[in-house]
This record gives sequence, C-alpha cells and structure tokens, in this order.
Amino acid sequence: MDTDFKTKHEKKRIKVEDMFEFEGRKIGRGTYGIVYKAKLKTANQNTVEFALKYIEGKGLSMSACREIALLRELRHNNVIPLLRVFLHEKKVWLLFDFAEHDLWHIIKYHRTSKPKRIPDVMVKSLLYQLLNGISYLHSNWVLHRDLKPANILVMGEGNEHGRVKIADMGFARLFYSPLKPLAEQDPVVVTSWYRAPELLLGAKHYTKAIDIWAIGCIFTELLTYEPIFYCKHEEIDTSSPYHQDQLNRIFQVMGFPQEGDWEDIRKMPEYETVARDFKEGNYTNSSLQKYMDKQKLKADSKVFHLLTKFLVMDPMKRITSELALKHEYFLEEPKPNDNVFADCTIPYPKREYITDDDVHKDEQNCLPNPKRPKITNTIPTLCAMSKTNSTEQVPKMSQMHHPQHHMPIFNIHGQQTHPHQDPNGNYPTHPSYSQHRNQFNNY
Repeated sequence: MDTDFKTKHEKKRIKVEDMFEFEGRKIGRGTYGIVYKAKLKTANQNTVEFALKYIEGKGLSMSACREIALLRELRHNNVIPLLRVFLHEKKVWLLFDFAEHDLWHIIKYHRTSKPKRIPDVMVKSLLYQLLNGISYLHSNWVLHRDLKPANILVMGEGNEHGRVKIADMGFARLFYSPLKPLAEQDPVVVTSWYRAPELLLGAKHYTKAIDIWAIGCIFTELLTYEPIFYCKHEEIDTSSPYHQDQLNRIFQVMGFPQEGDWEDIRKMPEYETVARDFKEGNYTNSSLQKYMDKQKLKADSKVFHLLTKFLVMDPMKRITSELALKHEYFLEEPKPNDNVFADCTIPYPKREYITDDDVHKDEQNCLPNPKRPKITNTIPTLCAMSKTNSTEQVPKMSQMHHPQHHMPIFNIHGQQTHPHQDPNGNYPTHPSYSQHRNQFNNY
C-alpha cells in the first residue's frame, strides 16, 4: 500500500470536530452509537441544527454500511435523510436533519403529564405519515425491521414542523430475492414488544407484514400510552427468536391462534415448542376486542376496525400499508394533517442534553409502572445502532425503480394537499444536504 498517498489523503479529510459544535450536547445513547445535537461552527445563532451520530468502534460495521447504503438511495418526506458521511482516522460520523421530538417522548409526556389524551387528529396524522413512509420503503423492497416509538421522529420548529420521519435503518434489509433467508442473516430482529408472532415462532422467511404488526403496536400505544405487548424480562437471548414470555403476553391479549385463523402455523419452526409450552384453554377469554374494551375503545369504531387489520396473527392476512392508507378511518373527520401539531396546543418539551445516568432513568420511565424491573433494548436514541454479524456480506444496492408514493394529506381546512406541501399549501424548504452544500464546501 502507498502509505504516503494514504497519509496525504487522510490529511485532506474533513474533521467533524473542526466543522461542528457538538461537545456536551449528547441527545441519545445506544449500545453501538452516540447521537449529538450539532450546528456549524461558522453559522450564526439562527442556524439550522443537525443530528450527528458517532458510530462507536473502529471503522465501518456491517450495520453502518447497510444503513448508509440504503439511506443514500432512499428519498422520501417521511424518511430521515442522510446528509453526509464523515470518515477520519477510522471514526465514522453520520449527519442527519435534527428532529426535536419522537413518539417515545410524546407518549411518555402523555403518560406522565396532563393533558393525558393525545388529540384524535394528531394520532391520525402521526399514523398516516408513518404509513406513508413505510409504504415508500415497502414499494422499494425495503423492510425496516425495527419500528418502535423511539425510531419515529417528529420535526420541531421550521419548514417541516410536525412532519414524521422514520429513522434508524441499521436493521433494514432488501427483501426482493435475498441470496439467503433473512432469518439466517439476523436470527433476532425488532425490539421484543413490537415483534410479530411469526418472528417469535422462528420464521425463516418473512415479509413486510412484520413492519405492519409493529405499526399496529405503535398505533395502540398512541391510543393507550402503554405498550400493548409489554413483557417484563431480565435478558433476551439474541441467538434464538423464540421467546416464551413474549408469546404468552401476545396470547393474553389476542387469544391463542387457531389453525383456521392461521393456516400455516403448523409450518412454523417453533410450533412444536409452542404446543409443548402453552395450553390453549388458558386463553379462551382473551381477545383484542376485550383488551381494547378495557381501554374504552369502541369495537364499532373505525379506529378499532383499522387496528384489527394491523394486529392479525396470520401475516398473510395483515393489511398492507397501501391499503391502510385508503382505510375509511382516514376519510372521516378530522382529516390527517401534514403537520401533526396543527391545532394542537400541547407544549411538548424540547430534547434535553443527557448523561449516561439519564439514559438509565429513561429506561425505567418508559414503563407504565415505575416499579417494574429494568428493560433491555429500549433506550430511546435518535438513531440507535443495532448488533450485526461481522461476517455477513453487505448487500449490493440496486437502483430504486419503484416510484415514490405521494399519498394525499389533508391540511387544517380539510383540503387535500401534496405530501411535499405544508398546511398552507407551500412547498417546504427545510435544509438538506443539497441546500447546505455551499456551507459544507467551505471546509
């Protein structure tokens, strides 16, 4: 190797420390990465802010490579854009737009403060935009595989105020003609409370239906402020997808799956284990309707009808994101807004800078009952890192052929607008890499 060339090239690389102010501004902490709130050093006080993610470890992990490769191809209003990648002395940094809020903090606010209830129009708008972003990912053969409230961001003040952004693509995969089963590459995906039953039963091949199940869990949490499939456990075995306690919680809410409702359940690798560990008779009085009755959600409402389309045990019978966007729930008043905070006066707090001790406190606060034990894998990071097999081959990215879905969004007057427009019909000019290119080129 030409060491002189390498040395000269390294000297030309831009150092993040020279370009941004971010020290002491940590806003997220995960097992594999730290997220900072950053701003350009040369900018004035009114400059736009960024989320700067430092990937811990030496060099690029497979997870980081996948996230970078996908985000460089994806372009959608409801997917967080990757603005730039910095690499210097084997340190990797990813630059994103900064989002002031996420669903984890919004739900926590309503669980612990007054007013307790999230406005109906806000719930509808959040769900609609989440579905819009997932529809785009699925149309491009991308599975997210880690949807949870902490990974659903909401933009703060600015031209994209109140816009939902799907974040953390570290677990995302292309699912069109994979070279090997997805389960072989990653035995365990999706945070446990949002993990679909087919994953828990060891499915080797799975589809975009796993993301739909997770959306159903998030939807329920927006309505009730508690994770519907909360399960207390000290540790999760990441080498095996089967998790008895988590399945037990799903059965307590949904009831035990019948063969007539899930025709292929006997084909699941862990079916014999389920038959051994569970007694069907213990769940005869369990159903989603009974659970939601206790939450005072009427069974004849359009909200409940849509929820039952998401939370279906058989993945083949789950609704798709495209069909969900056309559900009559979104057609009745109030219509969804492209600014989820429109007509909402709730003063959600801004992100605070955190320490490692704050992260452990937040782990406890995310539980409905503070006395419950510490839960792993629920740290609310802006863009959490995910564990990966270091020997896994990085998938090659093909050109995204599917058109971007421009689903109708309604403004505060009930008028249909283009997804790129704000509630007043104006197109956003929120800073992106292309708009900041001149500033970046000064370095």
